Amino acid sequence: MSQSLYLCPACGREFPADSFSFLCGCGGLLSVVPFTPAFPPAFPPAFPPAFQPRGAGASVRSVFRYAEAMPAFTGRGADGRDLGAAWRAAIERVSMGEGGTPLVRLDPGSPAVLLKADYLMPTLSFKDRGAAVLVAAALAAGAGKVVQDSSGNAGAAVAAYAARAGLECDIYVPAGTSPGKLAQIEAAGARCVLVPGSREDTARAALEAAGRGAADRSAFYASHVYNPLFYEGTKTYVLEIYEALGRLPDTLYVPLGNGTLVLGAWRALKDLKALGLIERYPRLVAVQAERCAPILAAWRRLAENGATGAVTVEPVVNLGTEAEGIAIAAPKRGREVIAALRELGGAVVAAPEEGLAPAKAELAGRGLFVETTSAACLAAYRASHAAGATLDEGLVVLPLCGSGLKGLH
Repeated sequence: MSQSLYLCPACGREFPADSFSFLCGCGGLLSVVPFTPAFPPAFPPAFPPAFQPRGAGASVRSVFRYAEAMPAFTGRGADGRDLGAAWRAAIERVSMGEGGTPLVRLDPGSPAVLLKADYLMPTLSFKDRGAAVLVAAALAAGAGKVVQDSSGNAGAAVAAYAARAGLECDIYVPAGTSPGKLAQIEAAGARCVLVPGSREDTARAALEAAGRGAADRSAFYASHVYNPLFYEGTKTYVLEIYEALGRLPDTLYVPLGNGTLVLGAWRALKDLKALGLIERYPRLVAVQAERCAPILAAWRRLAENGATGAVTVEPVVNLGTEAEGIAIAAPKRGREVIAALRELGGAVVAAPEEGLAPAKAELAGRGLFVETTSAACLAAYRASHAAGATLDEGLVVLPLCGSGLKGLH
């Protein structure tokens, strides 16, 4: 039998590494079983000898440089395969050199604000970090097909890495999705399943297909929301910043829709502190779209109640925003996101709608062509300074998560 990899925090049930399950029978969303991470031996500053990697990841220039900081595939699968060997082979097959993106000064004359150009990826978005790990996991688990629901960057990333892995891929998308958004997904050979109705209708259709696939192991649900391994990929964003700078910045801005980068950053920061590599957490500022901000609304209610007790993230009406990549009206892991931000001493703010276009233009004027959603963090940063209520101090890092080429049709 394989070692347990997935855990339901709600009831404590564990699932093996080659499981196709994506939701516990009690209805709980899955996490990963707690484990001790390790990092490459060159990881600055002086890396503790006790945490030297067990593999050859130190020479890899991709997110899998940090493979030892991800959950381990060990033992035998249901079909008798050596899952450790299957995981290593999957990494070799799937990776396209994703990650290792540069840090660029916002103002060439000042080092106070750095931009991590995370759109410089094989599919032109930061979602490659999670997709590479998730598709490698699907391949190691013995999948022949993956299913996803996303008409945006996550769908394109999963489709591309599935093609690399030689897996069939179905991406469920709303019927009204523009041909331009479907082009990159279909170019990778994935099948776009058009679903009439809302984004929620699309998610339900994908969940039904994923449930059937999990029951007979015919399809692996490569979901950036339901499968926690996606966040093991996105946590490499913070690990790269730490390795590049030799420390962490004082403030990290991150976009917040479903919470893929917030939860990844939270995991990375906890790992670094647990290993004694940092003494305190940086300020993590999560940015929602002003016109679709359910987590911000819950965060404000929490503040009004004196920051005590549990909080519920209520669905909101998406009033329409140019930052469509983070316009998630009912985030499944909203409570997890709030718990993570509370633990880190973070904050949630809004990117003003009227600030998105100027922020995008400012970045383009500095040679950085990004999609509008990627300008949200800069818009929020500018707005906080204009209001005199700065949330940051010292060195600040803002992410640029998607290329402007994504918006050209």
